[in-house]
Amino acid sequence: MRRIGTILSAAALTMLAIPTNAHAAAVACGGGVSTGRVAVNGCISAQRGKEGRIHTREITAYVKARNTGPRAVNVSYEAFFRVVNGGYWVKLGSGRTYVPAGGTVEPTEVGSSTRVCGPVKVEIRVHARADGAAWSGWSTAGTAQCQT
Repeated sequence: MRRIGTILSAAALTMLAIPTNAHAAAVACGGGVSTGRVAVNGCISAQRGKEGRIHTREITAYVKARNTGPRAVNVSYEAFFRVVNGGYWVKLGSGRTYVPAGGTVEPTEVGSSTRVCGPVKVEIRVHARADGAAWSGWSTAGTAQCQT
């Protein structure tokens, strides 16, 4: 049963990474941090767009959680965004999810921000807290691309 879940999770992640059109974005995840028995990764995607004559990119933050414990747990999470050079952290969103025992919650969208395209690196950071545990450290992911 666990092997089937692993295969289905891998297939779902692969489907997220396959572009559906020429401007679709892939999801890239940063390093892992933990809270209790839950491992958390912050993930990012940048999708190109256009509003009138202005080229834009929509930066989306995701969270991925894996429960290594024998009991299911609720996990709260928050995501922040910034432009690396001179930017400040802005909260994109927060949420809560149920992670089954030994299970994984694949990248779940936390929030997004639309920015004008420019040659700057942007990054997101995500942290989480399992019920009864402390907030994790930060998992950061970034991109310098204005298109995919």
